[in-house]
Order: sequence, then structure tokens, then C-alpha cells
Amino acid sequence: MSINYKFHKPEAAYFVCFAVIEWVAVFIRNEYKDIFVDSLEFGQKEKGMETYVWCIMTNHVHLVFRSIGDYKAEQILGNFNRYTSKAVVIAAKDSP
Repeated sequence: MSINYKFHKPEAAYFVCFAVIEWVAVFIRNEYKDIFVDSLEFGQKEKGMETYVWCIMTNHVHLVFRSIGDYKAEQILGNFNRYTSKAVVIAAKDSP
């Protein structure tokens, strides 16, 4: 998925999909799913992310969201994706 998100209508809801590199089944461990959910909750509470529906599968995630307030959708999603992916990689390195 491109990291250069383009959202042309700020008030619209958007469907996005995050795929794991090489489609590795990362989200089979609850620890990694929890990281995603915690990041999502933070985005909702602190970053103007209004979510409608999301679904975690073993190797990718679907999300429908929109930005609210003064936040821009591309910034919300870029920050969310960057933070979440780094947190999962760190957790994976620390796992036995």
C-alpha cells in the first residue's frame, strides 16, 4: 500500500487496507492485535479519527474511517500506520 495517501473530500469516510509485507500472518498473536486496537483507540480519542468499522485478519486489516475536527485524514492515517507498524516490529523482536 502506498504511504502517500490522497483524500480529496475531508468530510468523507474512506476504506483503507493495511497489508503485512509478504502477507506474513502477523495477527495470529493477540499481542499484535492488541497493539492495533490500542493504536486505533488512541487515534479515536486524540487524533480526530472517527471509525465506522474495522476487521483484523491474519495478514491484513480493513478500516473505514474519516477525519473530524481540524485533523487531516492523510496525517491521521500516516501517523497511525507508522506508529502501529513500528510497535508491532518491536514487539516481534522482543517475543520469544
